[in-house]
Amino acid sequence: MNQTILRAALAALILPATLAQADTLLKIDATAPVAAPLQGHLKQGASVSPAGVRIGANSQYLTRDGQPWFPVMGEFHYTRSPASDWELELRKMKAAGITVVASYIIWNHHEEQAGKFDWSERRDLRRFLQLCKKVGLEAVVRIGPWAHAEVRFGGMPDWVVYAMPTRGNDPQYLQYVQRFYDQIGQQLKGLMFKDGGPVVGVQLENEYNLRGPGKGAEHISTLKRLALKAGLDAPLYTVTGWDGAVYPPGEVTPVFGGYVDEPWATSTRELAPKETYAFRFDTRVSGDLGAQTVTHERGTADDEIGKTPFFGAEYGPGVPFMYRRRPVIAADDVASMVPVQLGSGVNLIGYYMFHGGRNPAGRTWLQESTGSGGYNDVPLINYDFQAPLGPDGQQRQVLTRLRPYHWFLQDFGARLATMTVRKPAAVPANAADLETPRYAVRSNGNSGFVFVNNHVRKYAMAAHEDVRFEVALPGGKLTFPSTPVDIADGDYFIWPYNFDLDGPVLKSATAQPLARLDLGADGVVYVFAAHKRIPVELAFEPALARQLQAPGARVAERDGKLVVDQLQAGTGAAITIARQGKGPVRVVVLTASQAEQLTIADVAGKRRLLLSEQQLVVDGGELQLRSVGSSAFRVAVFPALAKVSTAAAGVQRGTDGIFQTLAATLPERQLTASVAPLRAAQAVPPLLIGGNAKAAQEPGPETFGAAASWQVTVPPAQLEGLDDALLTIDFVGDIGRLYAGVEMLDDWYYSGYGWQFGLRRLGARLAQPLTVSVLPLRADAPIYLDNKARPDFGGQAQLAQLRQVTVTPVYLLRLNMK
Repeated sequence: MNQTILRAALAALILPATLAQADTLLKIDATAPVAAPLQGHLKQGASVSPAGVRIGANSQYLTRDGQPWFPVMGEFHYTRSPASDWELELRKMKAAGITVVASYIIWNHHEEQAGKFDWSERRDLRRFLQLCKKVGLEAVVRIGPWAHAEVRFGGMPDWVVYAMPTRGNDPQYLQYVQRFYDQIGQQLKGLMFKDGGPVVGVQLENEYNLRGPGKGAEHISTLKRLALKAGLDAPLYTVTGWDGAVYPPGEVTPVFGGYVDEPWATSTRELAPKETYAFRFDTRVSGDLGAQTVTHERGTADDEIGKTPFFGAEYGPGVPFMYRRRPVIAADDVASMVPVQLGSGVNLIGYYMFHGGRNPAGRTWLQESTGSGGYNDVPLINYDFQAPLGPDGQQRQVLTRLRPYHWFLQDFGARLATMTVRKPAAVPANAADLETPRYAVRSNGNSGFVFVNNHVRKYAMAAHEDVRFEVALPGGKLTFPSTPVDIADGDYFIWPYNFDLDGPVLKSATAQPLARLDLGADGVVYVFAAHKRIPVELAFEPALARQLQAPGARVAERDGKLVVDQLQAGTGAAITIARQGKGPVRVVVLTASQAEQLTIADVAGKRRLLLSEQQLVVDGGELQLRSVGSSAFRVAVFPALAKVSTAAAGVQRGTDGIFQTLAATLPERQLTASVAPLRAAQAVPPLLIGGNAKAAQEPGPETFGAAASWQVTVPPAQLEGLDDALLTIDFVGDIGRLYAGVEMLDDWYYSGYGWQFGLRRLGARLAQPLTVSVLPLRADAPIYLDNKARPDFGGQAQLAQLRQVTVTPVYLLRLNMK
């Protein structure tokens, strides 16, 4: 007897008892047809490249050559990173699944003095965009002229702010805006999409909700006209759509966002559950995004929901530390937000910030501060943002959590883009309802995806036991999984149903699709990610019983479906389905941790799957692996590489399931830093309460004379041969600052989140000792700190401690594949 049929017969004898339990059915109606997208409402700029590629936009999604297109966009501010780092950091973003880079062009970073423009070194916008093209990334330029970006005067030069009205159609102001736009146009000449360049979009202004003569939609129309006059002719024009934004309908596309905490808030306590974690069915605005102008009027975007696509630009994969509020964000706090946005209908996911940075030096400090009239105080230099990639390019855990969604969208975003959001019959009453299940469906016809989120930052969600989903489809009801599952506090996922596997149909799955790899005559490989806790179940049409092989798994006909469960997630082919006249379909189900290690890239002329705990970058014929703290490297590759060589000690080759493995160990390095006290802290005065927020303000410059200081010496010779070395400064206090001589290199608000500084960029300056200064934190300081970070003052009025300074090596292994 066929082994698959035998297993099915045996399983049928033992399954009825397991199905006797009562199910919790989460029901949703997806029978209504998907409306055809509205065409022609959005007035695009030049949308065809010299190669004939056309970018389009309808009321639901972007298109590329007539096919749905679902980009993943990440913000990276070129002026906040050394120009020498740009190419590598852009490659890191691409290796993380980013397809479009967004960046503010911050006016006062380029024209701090009237008429004296600086487009050199880290301000070289043209070179930055040329590198985007070289690396294979497209770009959206956010040209302001007002940006916010936690910059002094929102990016407006002082001489503009002091001399004239801004953010409206004042003739004097527009004269200087046109000059700024013309300068941008010169930098971007030949780099627009229509010229074969990477620039596919232009954002006008930011968080704009001002009304009145010469303002509102009239001003946005004027800015678009000035941008076109400057040669900034792009397929897509956007404005931020939150906080009551106003704009001319059809002339621009609104974009949205959401953050998992509000460091701009004034509360020193935990915030109420954030709306960002709740599916949205009637609005696209996800709570307070920190706009500095306030309106209580209805925004243009609210009236255009049926006419414009749902695009994101500022979903925060972290948040900044602001003086009065310093929330530390966990990776799951961010990753759980993504299924919510996708399940709410987002068809472009955009992150702010995806890469952290540091402010450039100017004639004055260029950060936002209450002292210069801003709503917030932020560090003078540091703009870490808890981003997936830190200011020195270090990979954070949140990146590994987000990356599987990016691969999902890369291969299956075109399917998702055409799907309509379906609302459950019962939805949470509000963001504070932690009992009602949070889920949604996006579908088109009989196929779709279920989105579930049972995670809310800082709050426990109700567990839901014995859950099955019942989706009413045009072809009838589909109930899955066959064995009920428990959804615990903290769970979140995306599961497909009626999912086409190049012929065979996956009726349902309790695993997330990750990738599709076409191997030509050798068939197709589909990659899924198992949930960290919920067992994997894959269901097919019963007719596939003779074609399907699932070694080691249980295969049984159940509920009218061929169910495969009790399979072992990992690197092997869990299921193989034979196809007549074609190569087979193989299904690989990676474990949750393996899925977080996955990078997909073109390597040696083929699209390949790469699994590694190390940070991966592909540069031409070279595969680069960076490892922080460990000299051991391992990467698994599929399909296998024919040629691999390295200048390091021999690479050990092996296999792991369908993957080829490559491993090597570099000589281990022990790095040291010596610390010597320079001066003890003095008493600091109570914090001032004031500013626009009427909250705690950062102490004035003179107060820093009371800071404790230590001399830190790192012998530069010990860094030779390393890719970098990260200086980690573990302190307790209010504000830390790092100096080389009297030059401030970096600064940090104490929060409990690790402060790191890459030493490679210091060069010869490392030959002199560094200085760490810590301003004391007062016990009565009215600022928000996470409970885990709030220090025990032990009855003292203030604390300023340097607990430890360490230096961690960053190793680099280069694998040549030519």
